[in-house]
Amino acid sequence: MRVLVCDDEQLARDRLKRLVDKIEHAEVVAEAANGREAIIEAQSCKPDVVLMDIRMPEMDGMEAAEHLGKMDNPPAVIFCTAYDEHALQAFRVHAVDYLLKPVNAADLTTALTKAKTLNRVQLAEISDEVSEDKPRRRGHISARTHRGLELVPVEDVRYFLADQKYVTVCFSEGEVLIDETLKELETEFGDQFVRIHRNALVALRYIEGMEMATAGHHQVRLRGVDERLTVSRRHVAGLRRVLQSL
Repeated sequence: MRVLVCDDEQLARDRLKRLVDKIEHAEVVAEAANGREAIIEAQSCKPDVVLMDIRMPEMDGMEAAEHLGKMDNPPAVIFCTAYDEHALQAFRVHAVDYLLKPVNAADLTTALTKAKTLNRVQLAEISDEVSEDKPRRRGHISARTHRGLELVPVEDVRYFLADQKYVTVCFSEGEVLIDETLKELETEFGDQFVRIHRNALVALRYIEGMEMATAGHHQVRLRGVDERLTVSRRHVAGLRRVLQSL
Protein backbone atom coordinates (compact mmCIF):
# COMPACT_ATOMS: atom_id res chain seq x y z
CA MET A 1 0.00 0.00 0.00
CA ARG A 2 1.43 3.34 -1.11
CA VAL A 3 0.90 6.10 1.46
CA LEU A 4 1.21 9.87 1.18
CA VAL A 5 1.61 11.75 4.49
CA CYS A 6 0.31 15.33 4.64
CA ASP A 7 0.77 17.54 7.72
CA ASP A 8 2.10 21.07 8.13
CA GLU A 9 4.30 19.99 11.05
CA GLN A 10 7.46 18.08 10.21
CA LEU A 11 7.46 16.26 13.56
CA ALA A 12 3.94 14.98 12.91
CA ARG A 13 4.92 13.76 9.45
CA ASP A 14 7.98 12.02 10.85
CA ARG A 15 5.90 10.24 13.48
CA LEU A 16 3.35 9.01 10.95
CA LYS A 17 6.13 7.79 8.66
CA ARG A 18 7.65 5.78 11.51
CA LEU A 19 4.26 4.21 12.25
CA VAL A 20 3.65 3.32 8.62
CA ASP A 21 7.12 1.80 8.30
CA LYS A 22 6.17 -0.71 10.99
CA ILE A 23 3.07 -1.87 9.12
CA GLU A 24 3.53 -4.78 6.76
CA HIS A 25 2.90 -4.10 3.08
CA ALA A 26 2.69 -0.32 3.61
CA GLU A 27 5.22 2.33 2.62
CA VAL A 28 5.36 6.12 2.58
CA VAL A 29 6.02 7.24 -0.99
CA ALA A 30 5.70 11.01 -0.51
CA GLU A 31 4.93 13.75 1.99
CA ALA A 32 3.38 17.21 1.84
CA ALA A 33 3.08 20.23 4.13
CA ASN A 34 -0.36 21.41 2.98
CA GLY A 35 -3.32 20.39 0.84
CA ARG A 36 -2.03 21.97 -2.34
CA GLU A 37 1.26 20.08 -2.08
CA ALA A 38 -0.67 16.89 -1.37
CA ILE A 39 -2.59 17.22 -4.64
CA ILE A 40 0.62 17.80 -6.60
CA GLU A 41 2.34 14.83 -4.97
CA ALA A 42 -0.72 12.59 -5.40
CA GLN A 43 -0.75 13.17 -9.15
CA SER A 44 2.93 12.32 -9.31
CA CYS A 45 3.29 9.30 -7.03
CA LYS A 46 -0.26 7.82 -7.28
CA PRO A 47 -0.73 6.84 -3.59
CA ASP A 48 -3.39 4.38 -2.47
CA VAL A 49 -3.99 6.32 0.75
CA VAL A 50 -3.42 9.88 1.97
CA LEU A 51 -2.97 10.45 5.70
CA MET A 52 -4.25 14.01 5.90
CA ASP A 53 -4.16 16.67 8.58
CA ILE A 54 -7.13 19.08 8.51
CA ARG A 55 -5.95 22.48 9.66
CA MET A 56 -3.08 23.53 7.39
CA PRO A 57 -2.00 26.79 5.69
CA GLU A 58 -2.73 27.61 2.03
CA MET A 59 -5.21 24.73 1.60
CA ASP A 60 -6.72 22.70 4.43
CA GLY A 61 -7.32 18.97 4.43
CA MET A 62 -11.06 19.15 3.79
CA GLU A 63 -10.66 21.14 0.61
CA ALA A 64 -7.75 18.99 -0.54
CA ALA A 65 -9.83 15.82 -0.07
CA GLU A 66 -12.61 17.31 -2.19
CA HIS A 67 -10.18 18.02 -5.02
CA LEU A 68 -8.44 14.64 -4.70
CA GLY A 69 -11.81 12.98 -5.20
CA LYS A 70 -11.85 14.32 -8.78
CA MET A 71 -8.76 12.39 -9.82
CA ASP A 72 -9.22 9.50 -12.27
CA ASN A 73 -8.18 7.07 -9.52
CA PRO A 74 -8.61 9.00 -6.28
CA PRO A 75 -6.73 7.80 -3.22
CA ALA A 76 -8.51 6.90 -0.02
CA VAL A 77 -8.27 9.66 2.60
CA ILE A 78 -7.69 9.10 6.31
CA PHE A 79 -7.77 12.28 8.39
CA CYS A 80 -5.31 12.56 11.28
CA THR A 81 -6.14 15.57 13.41
CA ALA A 82 -6.53 16.90 16.91
CA TYR A 83 -9.97 18.42 16.20
CA ASP A 84 -12.75 15.87 16.50
CA GLU A 85 -15.50 18.37 15.61
CA HIS A 86 -14.61 17.73 11.97
CA ALA A 87 -15.59 14.05 12.14
CA LEU A 88 -18.91 14.32 10.29
CA GLN A 89 -17.55 16.59 7.60
CA ALA A 90 -14.68 14.15 7.04
CA PHE A 91 -17.08 11.54 5.73
CA ARG A 92 -18.70 14.08 3.43
CA VAL A 93 -15.45 14.14 1.44
CA HIS A 94 -15.19 10.35 1.17
CA ALA A 95 -12.85 9.86 4.11
CA VAL A 96 -12.30 6.19 4.94
CA ASP A 97 -11.51 6.94 8.56
CA TYR A 98 -10.80 9.66 11.06
CA LEU A 99 -7.99 9.36 13.61
CA LEU A 100 -7.36 11.69 16.52
CA LYS A 101 -3.83 12.78 17.33
CA PRO A 102 -1.65 11.45 18.72
CA VAL A 103 -2.33 8.57 16.33
CA ASN A 104 -1.45 5.17 17.73
CA ALA A 105 -0.16 2.20 15.77
CA ALA A 106 -3.20 -0.02 16.33
CA ASP A 107 -5.72 2.57 15.10
CA LEU A 108 -3.58 3.40 12.07
CA THR A 109 -3.25 -0.27 11.15
CA THR A 110 -7.02 -0.72 11.38
CA ALA A 111 -7.66 2.37 9.24
CA LEU A 112 -5.20 1.28 6.55
CA THR A 113 -6.76 -2.18 6.48
CA LYS A 114 -10.19 -0.60 6.00
CA ALA A 115 -8.85 1.57 3.18
CA LYS A 116 -7.44 -1.51 1.49
CA THR A 117 -10.79 -3.29 1.47
CA LEU A 118 -13.00 -0.43 0.22
CA ASN A 119 -13.26 0.39 -3.46
CA ARG A 120 -14.26 3.67 -5.08
CA VAL A 121 -17.95 2.78 -5.36
CA GLN A 122 -18.13 1.84 -1.69
CA LEU A 123 -16.44 5.10 -0.71
CA ALA A 124 -19.10 7.04 -2.63
CA GLU A 125 -21.83 5.05 -0.88
CA ILE A 126 -20.36 5.95 2.52
CA SER A 127 -20.50 9.63 1.62
CA ASP A 128 -24.08 9.37 0.34
CA GLU A 129 -25.24 7.65 3.51
CA VAL A 130 -23.77 10.32 5.77
CA SER A 131 -24.83 13.40 3.80
CA GLU A 132 -25.57 14.63 0.32
CA ASP A 133 -24.12 18.03 1.16
CA LYS A 134 -20.88 19.09 -0.49
CA PRO A 135 -18.25 20.78 1.71
CA ARG A 136 -17.54 24.40 0.99
CA ARG A 137 -14.33 24.97 -0.93
CA ARG A 138 -12.39 27.79 0.62
CA GLY A 139 -9.96 28.85 -2.05
CA HIS A 140 -9.69 26.88 -5.27
CA ILE A 141 -11.55 25.54 -8.29
CA SER A 142 -10.26 22.22 -9.63
CA ALA A 143 -10.46 21.10 -13.25
CA ARG A 144 -9.35 17.92 -14.96
CA THR A 145 -7.16 18.89 -17.93
CA HIS A 146 -4.53 17.18 -20.09
CA ARG A 147 -2.03 18.23 -17.42
CA GLY A 148 -3.96 16.38 -14.74
CA LEU A 149 -5.87 18.03 -11.90
CA GLU A 150 -5.38 21.78 -12.27
CA LEU A 151 -6.07 24.14 -9.37
CA VAL A 152 -7.28 27.69 -9.98
CA PRO A 153 -7.41 30.11 -7.02
CA VAL A 154 -10.93 31.52 -6.75
CA GLU A 155 -9.50 35.00 -6.22
CA ASP A 156 -7.84 34.69 -9.65
CA VAL A 157 -11.09 33.87 -11.51
CA ARG A 158 -12.46 36.67 -13.71
CA TYR A 159 -15.73 34.98 -14.66
CA PHE A 160 -17.66 31.73 -15.04
CA LEU A 161 -19.45 31.21 -18.36
CA ALA A 162 -21.92 28.36 -18.89
CA ASP A 163 -22.11 26.61 -22.26
CA GLN A 164 -24.33 23.55 -22.47
CA LYS A 165 -23.12 20.97 -19.92
CA TYR A 166 -19.81 22.63 -18.97
CA VAL A 167 -18.73 25.90 -17.40
CA THR A 168 -15.71 27.84 -18.65
CA VAL A 169 -13.52 29.31 -15.92
CA CYS A 170 -11.62 32.37 -17.15
CA PHE A 171 -8.61 33.33 -15.04
CA SER A 172 -5.30 35.15 -15.44
CA GLU A 173 -3.48 32.27 -17.13
CA GLY A 174 -6.22 31.14 -19.50
CA GLU A 175 -9.35 29.03 -19.35
CA VAL A 176 -10.39 25.60 -18.07
CA LEU A 177 -13.65 23.67 -18.25
CA ILE A 178 -15.40 22.30 -15.18
CA ASP A 179 -18.37 19.99 -14.83
CA GLU A 180 -20.40 22.14 -12.46
CA THR A 181 -23.41 24.40 -12.72
CA LEU A 182 -23.57 28.17 -12.31
CA LYS A 183 -26.19 27.66 -9.62
CA GLU A 184 -23.76 25.59 -7.54
CA LEU A 185 -20.97 28.11 -8.06
CA GLU A 186 -23.25 31.04 -7.21
CA THR A 187 -24.38 29.33 -4.00
CA GLU A 188 -20.82 28.60 -2.97
CA PHE A 189 -19.06 31.80 -4.04
CA GLY A 190 -21.96 34.24 -4.19
CA ASP A 191 -20.21 36.73 -1.93
CA GLN A 192 -17.39 37.09 -4.49
CA PHE A 193 -19.31 36.95 -7.78
CA VAL A 194 -22.42 38.54 -9.26
CA ARG A 195 -24.71 37.13 -11.95
CA ILE A 196 -24.97 39.33 -15.04
CA HIS A 197 -26.71 36.84 -17.33
CA ARG A 198 -28.35 33.43 -17.03
CA ASN A 199 -25.08 31.98 -18.34
CA ALA A 200 -22.50 34.21 -16.61
CA LEU A 201 -21.07 35.07 -13.19
CA VAL A 202 -18.37 37.73 -12.92
CA ALA A 203 -15.91 38.45 -10.12
CA LEU A 204 -16.75 41.58 -8.14
CA ARG A 205 -13.08 42.38 -7.53
CA TYR A 206 -12.37 42.68 -11.27
CA ILE A 207 -15.38 44.76 -12.40
CA GLU A 208 -14.35 48.15 -13.79
CA GLY A 209 -17.78 49.30 -14.87
CA MET A 210 -20.90 48.82 -16.99
CA GLU A 211 -21.52 50.55 -20.29
CA MET A 212 -23.97 50.65 -23.20
CA ALA A 213 -23.00 48.80 -26.37
CA THR A 214 -23.83 49.95 -29.90
CA ALA A 215 -26.56 47.32 -30.16
CA GLY A 216 -28.39 48.91 -27.24
CA HIS A 217 -27.60 46.34 -24.58
CA HIS A 218 -25.35 46.69 -21.56
CA GLN A 219 -21.86 45.23 -21.18
CA VAL A 220 -19.51 44.87 -18.27
CA ARG A 221 -15.79 45.68 -18.33
CA LEU A 222 -13.46 43.43 -16.36
CA ARG A 223 -9.89 44.24 -15.43
CA GLY A 224 -7.49 41.96 -17.30
CA VAL A 225 -10.15 40.81 -19.80
CA ASP A 226 -10.25 42.23 -23.34
CA GLU A 227 -13.75 41.11 -24.28
CA ARG A 228 -16.92 42.71 -22.92
CA LEU A 229 -19.52 40.44 -21.35
CA THR A 230 -23.20 41.03 -22.06
CA VAL A 231 -25.49 41.97 -19.18
CA SER A 232 -29.05 40.76 -19.68
CA ARG A 233 -31.89 43.25 -19.18
CA ARG A 234 -33.20 41.46 -16.10
CA HIS A 235 -29.79 41.78 -14.37
CA VAL A 236 -28.95 45.41 -15.25
CA ALA A 237 -30.66 46.95 -12.22
CA GLY A 238 -29.17 44.41 -9.83
CA LEU A 239 -25.67 44.89 -11.20
CA ARG A 240 -26.06 48.68 -10.99
CA ARG A 241 -26.98 48.37 -7.30
CA VAL A 242 -23.99 46.15 -6.66
CA LEU A 243 -21.63 48.58 -8.38
CA GLN A 244 -23.02 51.49 -6.33
CA SER A 245 -22.31 49.59 -3.12
CA LEU A 246 -18.70 48.79 -3.99
